[in-house]
Amino acid sequence: MQKIIAVFFGGNSNEHEISVITGMLAVNLLRGAGENVLPVYLPRGGGMVTGKMYDVRDFRAPDKKRIPLRFCEGGLETFRGKEYPIGVALNCCHGGFGEDGTLSALLRWYHIRSASPEMPVSALFMDKSLSKIAARGLGLPVAAGVTVREGEGYDAALALGFPVIVKPSRLGSSIGIRIAKTEEELCMALTEAFRLDGSALVETYLEGKRDLNCAACRMNGEVLLSPVEEVFSDEAFLTFSEKYEGTGQRRSSIPADIPEEIAARVQSYTRHIYETFSCRGVVRADFLLVGGKVYFNELNTVPGSLSCYLFGETLMDARDFFLGLVEEGLNAPLEEKQTIETNILSGSIFSGKGGKRM
Repeated sequence: MQKIIAVFFGGNSNEHEISVITGMLAVNLLRGAGENVLPVYLPRGGGMVTGKMYDVRDFRAPDKKRIPLRFCEGGLETFRGKEYPIGVALNCCHGGFGEDGTLSALLRWYHIRSASPEMPVSALFMDKSLSKIAARGLGLPVAAGVTVREGEGYDAALALGFPVIVKPSRLGSSIGIRIAKTEEELCMALTEAFRLDGSALVETYLEGKRDLNCAACRMNGEVLLSPVEEVFSDEAFLTFSEKYEGTGQRRSSIPADIPEEIAARVQSYTRHIYETFSCRGVVRADFLLVGGKVYFNELNTVPGSLSCYLFGETLMDARDFFLGLVEEGLNAPLEEKQTIETNILSGSIFSGKGGKRM
């Protein structure tokens, strides 16, 4: 039986709809290239389903004809036992249990190859607070900041001075982010963040910053870096509305109009992260440029549209990009190291009358 490319998208996340857009883009481009694709939709309420999914409009209302799926060894199966042997999986889930490493761990558990980042790097960089710790460990500049957890005091945040930017630790797409210029605004921003998450990252707001992005992926065994993109905003930070609503047109410049030395530094930082954490698939690193200094902001392990637009201008380019990601995932070995058998349970310590009880 021919093996299949499983494209996962949706999930219980604030970015659910954006994930559907990314997922269907990947599904349709891979189908157009003649690949055998299984769309795997993760409804907000949990579980996995497949079915006749061809357009984002297919997700505007519940579809009773969709077929529930579950994991099995090496693939997926229906509850009636029909098996789908998966050659490789592509993760298009933004946020939630899709991007935080949960899906990656399940794929690994069931011995399914993945064309996307693995569990450790996904979990680490999903949390903005942990990602800043990792960046500092790599020697990358980051803005001064502290983590505030729900139910704890925020004196350390006050010590940063104002203005500050408050971000829910594990959300994306600018959801729940607020600028605070006074203690009262800080309290309000934290209240909003805790409505969505259990902790928040509070950082010094960098006035006059410019938003720069750079993506990295592995193709044919080599790390490939995108040009540096500058994203423009009319607000204090790039909002969800500016990213996805209105005209739907992303206001950006590719390549960014910045000195070559700055662009090289951004690409160097991106490569450093990608190689140090042995990333797989595509990631996008976001930076802030202030007065000639580049600050690491965050790393997206499932970026919007999987950052295909940073590697080409046409749909044909995007198709080839997705095919490259899938091919790289197919060629990645499912590494199985030896597991030591201790045989301790069969030893005398647990047998007979004299056996010890724990």
